[in-house]
Amino acid sequence: MTTAFDPIDLSGLRLPNRIAMAPMTRSRAYGPGNSPTASTAAYYAQRAAAGLIISEGVQPSAVGQGYPDTPGLHSEEQVAAWREVTDAVHAEGGRIFAQLMHAGRIGHPDLLPGDLVNVAPSPVAAAGTIYTHEGPQDFVTPRELTDAEVVETIGEFVSAARNAIAAGFDGVELHGANGYLIQQFLAPNTNVRTDRWGGSDEARARFAVEAVKAVAAEIGAGRTALRISPGHTYNDINEPAPEATYTALVRELEPLGLAYLHILEGAPGHRELTLTLRKLFGGTIVLNAATDGPTGPDALALIEDGTADLLSYGALFLANPDLPQRLATGGPFNAPDPATFFGGDDKGYLDYPALDAAAVVA
Repeated sequence: MTTAFDPIDLSGLRLPNRIAMAPMTRSRAYGPGNSPTASTAAYYAQRAAAGLIISEGVQPSAVGQGYPDTPGLHSEEQVAAWREVTDAVHAEGGRIFAQLMHAGRIGHPDLLPGDLVNVAPSPVAAAGTIYTHEGPQDFVTPRELTDAEVVETIGEFVSAARNAIAAGFDGVELHGANGYLIQQFLAPNTNVRTDRWGGSDEARARFAVEAVKAVAAEIGAGRTALRISPGHTYNDINEPAPEATYTALVRELEPLGLAYLHILEGAPGHRELTLTLRKLFGGTIVLNAATDGPTGPDALALIEDGTADLLSYGALFLANPDLPQRLATGGPFNAPDPATFFGGDDKGYLDYPALDAAAVVA
């Protein structure tokens, strides 16, 4: 029986276990031009025991930024700063993919340089507010991308992927989940286009397919992955019938030989769709499982029963830098502190103790 603590080959990259660190926004890119810092390198290096680290969302272009102090991969200084992070992770024996995240309509012009404004498939504003350095502000109506600009945006993903490899990442994951730009193309309430990028399930999936294909052509399919969240309602997404859209998407992706497909389940009731997509995809499935509370030890059975090939852990990995060891021993687990999730200093970032240190303190 395969367990979460068995190794796995990921397109030629040997992972010592099947426990992945999920991408988590931390809003601490305080370096020049939204670059990571020495603390960022220490944070990821602390968690190098993961089978795979997936970085926080990294904007592929300036207009793709959705939150304060999130990092980019579109300038030389950002590439150089990320090289310090990947070197630190590799020095500890780890493996790390960069998650490329264009926020689309999620954000605010106050977070963008110059006269840039938020863009999206259609001029449909998200409900709610976004935090900026000036405090909470209402989401704005984004500017609709023209056909030519859609193509240019795909090119920005390609350029950022190329930068990621230059920065030493082992691969990239395109963020097609959580209501950001790629999912905004997938969802019928955010994509009301009637051109080749919208109007049917296949057309709404086209942006995701073309972006993944273009990145794979640039850096290799074995170093390219996609994260999706079918039916998830985060950031005012409404996908009342996600099966048709996501089966169309996965059918297009399956022949490419991607590193993996990362599925974020919106609710336990979405497991049936997860299993359907697993059958369609055929390659490696990373699952961010829907559970009652943060994903914990109970989810390990999803590796054993074949539901997934790797499990990604978010908040529990944030608070437990040695999470694979803790899962193997049944804990104990540090409790995450939500007050320090976003922004701030190294408190709640670098000071969660490892198991041995915790034992000494106790």
